[in-house]
Amino acid sequence: MRVARSLLLVAMLPLFAACQLLDGPDESASQSGQTRMQGQLTAADGKLLFQPCNEQRSFVINDTGGTSVLQEAATLANARGKLFADVRGRIVADGADNRLDLQQLYRVERSGTACDEPDFKKLILRAAGHGPEWNVKVSAKGMVIERAGQPPLAVPYVEEQLGDGRFNLSTEANKQHIELWVAPQRCVDSKTGSVQHMSAELRIDGKVERGCGYFGGSRDD
Repeated sequence: MRVARSLLLVAMLPLFAACQLLDGPDESASQSGQTRMQGQLTAADGKLLFQPCNEQRSFVINDTGGTSVLQEAATLANARGKLFADVRGRIVADGADNRLDLQQLYRVERSGTACDEPDFKKLILRAAGHGPEWNVKVSAKGMVIERAGQPPLAVPYVEEQLGDGRFNLSTEANKQHIELWVAPQRCVDSKTGSVQHMSAELRIDGKVERGCGYFGGSRDD
């Protein structure tokens, strides 16, 4: 019943604005032939379609990775918002049979501007939370931490791999011990409803603030 209901909701999706296509520079053996992409989601004849930026073709999504993208899209779809998706998969184009074998869903959100996110290709990770507001952007140059009522803090960091896709970024700044803990787990942004592929915790001197995160354009494992 849930799948049938999701199909009905997806059929009501509006036409969404196309966004950028992003090819990862390095792919592991398990990702051979796969591409990191951003773009639009639409629906037709009960099928979910993905259209990369600057592409006229749309690809029928075949959820080979079990990402539940159909249900996520149905939950977020409404008459006003544009639906943005950040994915990784393998495009199969054979005449009229154009499909995307979807393996990884990084995020789905209502947005008409997400494809224009500044410095996305340079980012390793972005994480954010609410109550209070906080935002962390991680790149090869360092980590920038923004918190409500405080100036941005740019610091170097050390990354520690914890297994099972989990990792920890840590630093010492202004006599504070700062850590960002990240785990591969479906996470829903409490303010925007955006679905992201990682949960995140910002810990400063033992105080924990929870939020969601996703890999930027320079990292897509």
